Amino acid sequence: MTKKLLILLFFLGSFFMHSQNLVWRTNMTDAIAISNELRKPMLIFFTASGVPENLQNEVFKTPDFAVWSRDNVVLVKLDLSDINASESDKEQNVRLKNAFGVEELPEVCFASASIRKNKTTFSALGKLGYKSGGAKSWIAQSNSILHPSEE
Repeated sequence: MTKKLLILLFFLGSFFMHSQNLVWRTNMTDAIAISNELRKPMLIFFTASGVPENLQNEVFKTPDFAVWSRDNVVLVKLDLSDINASESDKEQNVRLKNAFGVEELPEVCFASASIRKNKTTFSALGKLGYKSGGAKSWIAQSNSILHPSEE
């Protein structure tokens, strides 16, 4: 009996460890291609060093968010302070921040995009920053942005 319980705990533990391994894209071109291929909008997370980590700690690092994000969005992280980013990526990230009207970091923008004749067109769906209440509350607000007709 003890052996079966240990095996069960091992599998549950590995499931939860795996569920929190989120794949954050950092290249917008790749993210758009994956978003269009999967027919899921992008969750674009604008951040920088030194900003509060409440959103990451209370929402993004939870099993609820891991499951929800896998089923609903393509994750994109644009770190405006990334010293390893190329100059063109830094410029692109600042242009996107301004285009989406992001004023305070961290903030999430939901969007879809298409590329035609080497021109990218974004369709903004909504924005959401940190709000206390945990992952379930944040996910509910995100769902109201992504699926407004279901309310």
